[in-house]
Amino acid sequence: MLYNLGQFLADFAGPFRLLASYIFLAGLGTALGAFLTWWLLPRYWHLLPRDKGREYAIDAEKSIGKPISAGILFIPVFVILCFLVVPFNWGFMGILACVTAAMIVGFLDDRSDGGWSEYRLGAFDLVIAIVASMVICKLEPYTLWLPLYKDPIILTPLLFVPGATILIWVSINATNCTDGVDGLSASLSGMGILFLGAILYGIVGHEFIASYLLVPHYEQGADWAIMAFVMVGCLAGYLWHNSYPSAVLMGDAGSRPIGLLLGVLVLACGNPFLILVVAFMVLVNGATGILKVALLRFLKVGIFGQVRYPLHDHVRHNMGWSNTQVLIRFVILQAVGTPLLLVLLLKIR
Repeated sequence: MLYNLGQFLADFAGPFRLLASYIFLAGLGTALGAFLTWWLLPRYWHLLPRDKGREYAIDAEKSIGKPISAGILFIPVFVILCFLVVPFNWGFMGILACVTAAMIVGFLDDRSDGGWSEYRLGAFDLVIAIVASMVICKLEPYTLWLPLYKDPIILTPLLFVPGATILIWVSINATNCTDGVDGLSASLSGMGILFLGAILYGIVGHEFIASYLLVPHYEQGADWAIMAFVMVGCLAGYLWHNSYPSAVLMGDAGSRPIGLLLGVLVLACGNPFLILVVAFMVLVNGATGILKVALLRFLKVGIFGQVRYPLHDHVRHNMGWSNTQVLIRFVILQAVGTPLLLVLLLKIR
């Protein structure tokens, strides 16, 4: 909205051109997201459901009684700010609707006694992922780029939608599984979204740099980047209250829409393998556990038999790491690994 307003008012007063600056809009959205989330949470978390503990989770008893489902407060902040600072596009509105749907599903799970079944949640995630995939490609051929192949690849919707759906579904559930240590899920996913925002703005959204690196140029890359930075701001405000020892938990109402956005932004960058680059610790921590359970339950194939999942439970239970050690070490691994993998991804091409 501000972008369009700035373009309209620029003819009347030059300073209004600032409202059409992508850097200004990204900075404004990030700052407002951080401040509003930080300000709202302690004023309204008394209205949230209370954590009842998770079966088999390490130190689950320490979370019992804390307000959960903080996502129902900061995800609306994210959505409203995106309406304000992201240039209007019906596709973006569709993605924000999917984010809101994921939040509602997560909140209903958080507040229900005993929680929803895995199959019920998985089915809702699948439907939302399908809709998001269709919105991204607009049911038209979609251009992708891959690590070891120089030329762009154009996929028909019949190929893109199923593959994108799987990626988004895995991202939603891996992010959800990572939400078990104070600050961990928000830190890892926030870092991944921050890197994606930088890629969208500075590489695929920049015509000259994209041409130099032999990757496709996406005209809406900078628009997606603003959306990414707004979420980073909201997560920063949430982390202020979720740092150890946490006062509030995001719950499924936060982790599911965050995971959805993470997957969507990867696809907006045009390279599905970027999920392995920007969020490999999220996948190692959460997605490998999903793979282990799926193989054992449906194919009777056992893998990683000596490893407890999510991985953050294994390192706490079997290796004696504290919550702070888990957070710092996982963040270090992702912070150091992502730039190295990104350089390799781009230079190998």
